[in-house]
Amino acid sequence: MVFHPQYLESFLKTQHYLLQMDGPLPLHYRHYIGIMGLLKAEEHSWSLAELVHAVVLLTHYHSLASFTFGCGISPEIHCDGGHTFRSPSVSNYCICDIANGNHNVDEMQVNSAGNVSVSDSFFEVEALMEKMKQLQECRDEEEASQEEMASRFEIEKRESMFVFSSGKSSDYNDEEVTPARDVSRHFEDTSYGYKDFSRHGMHVPTFRVQDYCWEDHGYSLVNRLYPDVGQLIDEKFHIAYNLTYNTMAMHKDVDTSMLRRAIWNYIHCMFGIRYDDYDYGEINQLLDRSFKVYIKTVVCTPEKVTKRMYDSFWRQFKHSEKVHVNLLLIEARMQAELLYALRAITRYMT
Repeated sequence: MVFHPQYLESFLKTQHYLLQMDGPLPLHYRHYIGIMGLLKAEEHSWSLAELVHAVVLLTHYHSLASFTFGCGISPEIHCDGGHTFRSPSVSNYCICDIANGNHNVDEMQVNSAGNVSVSDSFFEVEALMEKMKQLQECRDEEEASQEEMASRFEIEKRESMFVFSSGKSSDYNDEEVTPARDVSRHFEDTSYGYKDFSRHGMHVPTFRVQDYCWEDHGYSLVNRLYPDVGQLIDEKFHIAYNLTYNTMAMHKDVDTSMLRRAIWNYIHCMFGIRYDDYDYGEINQLLDRSFKVYIKTVVCTPEKVTKRMYDSFWRQFKHSEKVHVNLLLIEARMQAELLYALRAITRYMT
């Protein structure tokens, strides 16, 4: 996170408040919830303030797990064998040579993402830039109807269920398997794990942000029952969503808002959350399959993330840019979890 100091400051401030400052839950409860990542029924009843505190802690640590595995920090860097994923590099090769046209294709090195030359990954960036330009032009020319946008959301929601989210797949033609991370020993029910919110043949009502959103509902509920925390979380959401250096790989002065919004909304779409004013047809234009596999794995089953997945998306982007992507992933995940939990608490209160 040190690559993005503005976000890091907000993250550390929020985490310190949740774990150390005055709040509804005793300190040992907070750490227990953080370590276990789940909340079990206790003999005494919980107040609404305690429940909100626990929910915020759970979502905070769920998202932190996604960041840790998504960036490959496993084991922790300071431990034996600790490491972090890095973007594949090309020996004795400078990206500025590509930008200036001073390169020889025959001398290209194969990177670790699988028999793909630097020139190929360079043209992937150019193609993504061109798609962003075309989509912006389409926006300016005409807008899709509400019926069409609703249909595109349903299509994307269904397709997201079939995005492979395991450590080994036909998408990756190598022998790498899911890392040996035995998390099952932490659960009494060994079948415990992520399940798609909508199964084939099952109808799950769409969660419409226009009916219940963080800004108008969740924020005020958290702040009312756990003062100041709503403000801290809201600040963190805004920093992650709006963070930009106006760069994409070797390109500068780029408006990345369209791409950032596609990533955020795709994650919410996976959880059945819809924005009425967003055209979900843009997601398939901007996010390729390897990127979707990485996103779903990081968000839903982070313990299954592999270095292969990390290397296979946005191959020409810097490591700091991929860390930036992870910040978007974890905050979108946290907000999605909070929306469902806080809506349930609101309904209970009313």
